[in-house]
Amino acid sequence: MIRTPLCELIGIEYPIFQGGMAWISDGKLAAAVSNGGGLGIISAMNANAEYLKEQINLARSLTDRPFGVNIMLMSPFAAQVAELAAKEHVAVVTTGAGNPAKYMPMWLEAGVKVIPVVASVGMAKLVAKAGASAIIAEGGESGGHVGELTTMVLVPQVCDATDLPVLAAGGIGDGRGIAAAFQLGAVGVQVGTRFLVAEECGVHPNYKKKVLKANDIATMTTGKRLGHPVRQIKNQFAKDFLKAEYDSSVSDEKLEEMGRGALYRAAVEGDEKTGDFLAGQIAGMVNKEQPAAEIIKEMFTEAEEALKGAGRWLV
Repeated sequence: MIRTPLCELIGIEYPIFQGGMAWISDGKLAAAVSNGGGLGIISAMNANAEYLKEQINLARSLTDRPFGVNIMLMSPFAAQVAELAAKEHVAVVTTGAGNPAKYMPMWLEAGVKVIPVVASVGMAKLVAKAGASAIIAEGGESGGHVGELTTMVLVPQVCDATDLPVLAAGGIGDGRGIAAAFQLGAVGVQVGTRFLVAEECGVHPNYKKKVLKANDIATMTTGKRLGHPVRQIKNQFAKDFLKAEYDSSVSDEKLEEMGRGALYRAAVEGDEKTGDFLAGQIAGMVNKEQPAAEIIKEMFTEAEEALKGAGRWLV
């Protein structure tokens, strides 16, 4: 069995977090992942504190194990949900799309472990200095908002830059990816795309079908012009957005308007033409729907086998 310092830090069986995916990572999915031995995470996305409170209550009704909340710092309700996370004493807060330093004292005082998602060494150093308990180094292979660096080059550099435990994210969907993350210096992983097809995931069936049908070149990135690129599965919406992005006659405001509500249309309504189906490059390796607990167990069984064979080329 694989056990790392992350397990003791959080109180989990397997060193794996489920990614905080907007309109997808709700209390039900988070509870299923936590019950499976990992750390389930509820996405606060752009919702208010009332929504987050409902999801926290739902998760607590389904599990007595630790779970976390992901707070997107660009959200207009970031301060509101940050305060609620502290008030509810959730086990972990993960953050993205910004620097969480101004909320850190409040979370730490409430006993919340803060584990930011970073896409650069510079941000890793900032959050470490602010009091983070660990760091999620996320490469550009991941779905949703992405940075420039790949997981392969980002993770070891973040590990070298800080003494904090590091989780690898981006492009990890099976045991080989987990084993590779450990070899890069990480003590855990965060996985999003693989959990899109968990049986407990309530995303629209059309979303699951797109992930299951994806191949190695099924995703693309858009939004670089706006300063917040995202990775999604190719469809008409993504192609139209990319075309508009390179059209100088289309204003940034128009681009922002094009993207507004697109993820909701994909995740909740299943709109295959105008929805934005965020997913990582690992989608091409995801080919079956399973219970969350089975996904976790399978991945770590594979990782054990991969690690056992890691020294076979040594002479």
